[in-house]
Amino acid sequence: MEEKTEMIYGEIYQSPIGALTILSGDKGIKAIKFYEDEKVKAQGRTNEMTRWAVKELEEYFQGKRKAFTVPCVPQGTDFQKRVWEALTQIPYGETRTYKEIAAAAGNSKASRAVGMANNRNPIPIIIPCHRVIGTNGSLTGYAGGLKVKEYLLKLESNLNF
Repeated sequence: MEEKTEMIYGEIYQSPIGALTILSGDKGIKAIKFYEDEKVKAQGRTNEMTRWAVKELEEYFQGKRKAFTVPCVPQGTDFQKRVWEALTQIPYGETRTYKEIAAAAGNSKASRAVGMANNRNPIPIIIPCHRVIGTNGSLTGYAGGLKVKEYLLKLESNLNF
């Protein structure tokens, strides 16, 4: 029997940190990318999930939303999914170290693997990998760039900049 392929929907949201391409299936958000995807622009197919994500992201950037409710269906290994779940438990306006996330994901010695899982996080901002910092408090790599990571952390801590 042939497996039915899921329709992918896309929407581009012009955020304060630049264009975000939001991709979803019928069951939830699959990815957010830090650029405008021309294929998505050409298709222009949105669905309830992409519209829901845009609404919540707008509220987040306005400082009105501290938690996301849009369903997410990230694809990854079991370990990556545990890390991403641990990231969603970091409260708005707070940070955690890679070591703390490794422990929360079930392997306190897996700080480097947490870094790789963060790097592969398909749904940044909603799965808040920007809230993970180095043990010494330094900002470390971020898919959107360190200026974006700093912007998001300042937004969440209500600092003027």
